[in-house]
Amino acid sequence: MKTQHFLKEDRGLKDIGWLKSNFCFSFSDYYNPTKIAFGSLLVFNDDYVESGKGFGIHPHGNIEIISVLLKGKMNHIDSLGYKTIIEEGGVQIMSAGTGLKHEEYNIGEEEVNFLQIWIQPKIQNIAPRYQQRHFAKANRINKLQTIVSNEEGLGHCWINQNAKLSLGYYDTRSAIDYHLNPTNKCLFIFLINGKLNINDKNLNEKDSIGIWDTDHIKIECEAGTEFIIIETPINQK
Repeated sequence: MKTQHFLKEDRGLKDIGWLKSNFCFSFSDYYNPTKIAFGSLLVFNDDYVESGKGFGIHPHGNIEIISVLLKGKMNHIDSLGYKTIIEEGGVQIMSAGTGLKHEEYNIGEEEVNFLQIWIQPKIQNIAPRYQQRHFAKANRINKLQTIVSNEEGLGHCWINQNAKLSLGYYDTRSAIDYHLNPTNKCLFIFLINGKLNINDKNLNEKDSIGIWDTDHIKIECEAGTEFIIIETPINQK
């Protein structure tokens, strides 16, 4: 098994007042030649948005965009005709494909915290699509919940890539065995809160770890731990 640590204190930072972003990889004004991406995972941002503020209409193309709302309430309006609201526990995907435009604002009274995740698509120039699901924390206690997959289904969102995203929330001390296909697959694990130990490697809150060259890992967590696992191809084939 090979690993790469991405520590909280080593993340790129952007603070423009209403928006505070923490970048695991090079993004916007932050550039680090040793942190361009991890496999087909291109962007992982931990964003905070003030009430009443947000992102005006802007375009995307040929990218798989996933938003995981950890706190607060945001709207979503796009050129496909969708007008929705996403709240804590909500997950939305945009398979941008040939192109779409969207906007999103914090429409709640408290600060929004969400994870912005971009993954390289499997197929270029597909018809763009949007999807949204809600995963209440009360319904996913002490288990790994699949929130995004490459397969269609009613219980999760699906994207244009051989990838899987899972949310874990454990209110008791737990041990989890996670198995994956070692052929061209890697894992990126971000600790939202709590404490994790993965194959004797410790993670503190907001730390991440990249893992490859293995077919399974053992995850040990303390009570009150929440994390996300992103399983993606290492390279396009």
